[in-house]
Amino acid sequence: MASVASFVQANTSGRLHGAHEPSVSPLDRGFLYGDAIYEVWRTYGGVVFAWPEHLARLEASARSLRLSLPWSHEFLWGEVARTAAAFRQQSGFEGELYVRLQISRGAGPIGLDPALADEPAYVILIQPCPTLAADKLAAGLRVAVAGGIRRNAREALDPAWKTGNYLNNVLGLAEARAAGADEVALLNLRGELTEASTSNLGFIREGTLYTPVLEAGILAGITRALAIGRIAPAAGLRVNETTLRPEDIAGMEEAFLMSTTRDIVPVAAMDGVRFRVGPTTLTARLKAAFVDYALAEAARYPQRRV
Repeated sequence: MASVASFVQANTSGRLHGAHEPSVSPLDRGFLYGDAIYEVWRTYGGVVFAWPEHLARLEASARSLRLSLPWSHEFLWGEVARTAAAFRQQSGFEGELYVRLQISRGAGPIGLDPALADEPAYVILIQPCPTLAADKLAAGLRVAVAGGIRRNAREALDPAWKTGNYLNNVLGLAEARAAGADEVALLNLRGELTEASTSNLGFIREGTLYTPVLEAGILAGITRALAIGRIAPAAGLRVNETTLRPEDIAGMEEAFLMSTTRDIVPVAAMDGVRFRVGPTTLTARLKAAFVDYALAEAARYPQRRV
């Protein structure tokens, strides 16, 4: 039986194997040019959460890249379920899963022309869903506003497309880590707050949740959409999608990150500004409400159990 700590189950265009084994052609365009799209899901109670929402965003990313997907929803779900079953069998792991589906335009002769690609290829990766240590979750993350790198402009490579091009995020996070922070808050070319490396940003002041508008140049996060559209209002929070700038940070009482794998994560400090953290905060209420919502959804869709 494989070690849970190190084993990642892969499925390369239908072939199940350990992720440490080579599987992608050196001529694959996702490898050569980042000519690829992807989505990440996680489970709650063993059930894949927000499967159709992520799938719809995957298809939107494909359309943006003029990438035709030849597989049905039923086929993709079958492959995800088959890969997850193989992971559980190999590892014996019974906890919550991380699911990544990446699709490239395919392989072919070297060259940028998309017409050189032969056919789309997919890779599915399954591993335990990453968790934040309890003490780190209680204390909150430290976030640094990037000064040396800006978010991709929507007119160049729109951050709303979930593609294999992540160097902008990597460099921003590297800058933040060099400054001793856990995460980065990226600004756009207008100097407005956008998002973290793999998370959307949220703030709370006087009972209102503030988050950057999509037009700032951010990923339309599934967790963000659920949090501001359903969960925050049900938890008694008002919502304001607005333009935010670094000078607005000091006026906020709480801050948090929103992502698929970690749902709501409190932020303790951002560029020297301290925020309230702890079990009595509105962020903690929002996180608890989100988990309750996800578990209720899991109970509604037992057919998505993996």
